[in-house]
Amino acid sequence: MGILSVLGNSFGCSTSGERLLSAAREGDLEEAKALIDYNPRLARYSTFGVKNSPLHFSASHGHHEIVSVLVETGANINLRNYSGQTPLMLACLHGHWEVVQILILFKANIHKKDFLSGGTALHFAALNGHNRCIRLLLADCVPSSPQFWNTMRGRLATEDSLVDFDEVDLCKIVNRRADGGIPALHLAALNGHAESVQLLLDLGACVSVVTVNDGATIDLIGAGSTPLHYAACGGNAVCCQVLIARGASLTAKNANGWTPLMVARSWHKNWLESILRKEPEGQIAVLPSKYLALPLMSVVKIARECGWRKAKHEPSCVDPCAICLESKCTVAAQGCHHEFCTTCALYLCSTNNTSATVHGPPGSVACPLCRCAIVSFVKLPGTTNTTKDLLTASLSRSLSATHSTTRSNPATSKDKQITKPDLQYKRIKQRSSSFRSLGFQQFL
Repeated sequence: MGILSVLGNSFGCSTSGERLLSAAREGDLEEAKALIDYNPRLARYSTFGVKNSPLHFSASHGHHEIVSVLVETGANINLRNYSGQTPLMLACLHGHWEVVQILILFKANIHKKDFLSGGTALHFAALNGHNRCIRLLLADCVPSSPQFWNTMRGRLATEDSLVDFDEVDLCKIVNRRADGGIPALHLAALNGHAESVQLLLDLGACVSVVTVNDGATIDLIGAGSTPLHYAACGGNAVCCQVLIARGASLTAKNANGWTPLMVARSWHKNWLESILRKEPEGQIAVLPSKYLALPLMSVVKIARECGWRKAKHEPSCVDPCAICLESKCTVAAQGCHHEFCTTCALYLCSTNNTSATVHGPPGSVACPLCRCAIVSFVKLPGTTNTTKDLLTASLSRSLSATHSTTRSNPATSKDKQITKPDLQYKRIKQRSSSFRSLGFQQFL
């Protein structure tokens, strides 16, 4: 009976499934909503062989509204395609932070590795320097506390350290290796993303970690290379300076016996010789990344409990959010106590990149009303839990719709008749089998 039901779903939904794939790729929200309302099971549809789902296409192209509809309908957010890539990986690869935000709110798995390169979503985000995606991926690991910066820099005594903060777990996630032993920091350094390098270092990336020879990955620099070796190959002076300021060794040699200076010379990056030839005189000031956002963890937790999207028919309130002037205030900033709706608070934390100008702890966000430093948000008293369990709700909706669609007659529903679009669609462009070759494409 199980096999028959699978076959029936495959053949019966294939045409509508292709239409949903086309709508997800093109960003046709109305078409996608109409198809899902007609048959919510289409949200879990995937192509034969390639195994790309509508969620893969919409995440890859940045159609966050369609992503939200699919996830709330019961789409599998951790579904892999034949390359082992999840929708979260594709969103991080292309820098669609709105999509990443939705998937993180629904607790997408950030630890999965793809089959081709062994990289996680963090590797894909660091590869192209998508800093907003990086901090959203680690939103559940960075505490909303003013002591975070000093804790990561080792400036706090043991008795003053954060109680609920697992620094070891954060460092393991940030320093996780892809094939060839490549962490995300190496990829950001190779491709010249200095701000990503700074952010990853602030989040616990190790400046002395080296690559390994796994026997299956071509390494044009050499196994045993540090992030500074990769930065020297990439040729970005700022990346090299940031790494040196954080303690990178100028004399470290890889398996080929090359120092970072020798790597720069072999790749004709002669402008780096003055930086890599000798140690800098005096101590270089280390500034925090402007992409740190301490309040992000607190507002993400509130958004999961109380929802984050504006209601379609939300009644007018006497004291609305001061930013959007529409929604009811649900959170308050600790310190200045200004109140906002969850949507605006989440947007503020996800897009902020000016923490260096705030007079407060590193990583604090400036209040848009008074410019005071915000480190954490708290839920206002009386705020109702509009999403008791997002995952359970979406699953139950998908299951209940399965029974309702089997009893309904499509031919008798006039308001759900949909014109048939072009069924042709393109595959998502596949990436190289190695992060090294991805990074070297611009140099070869």
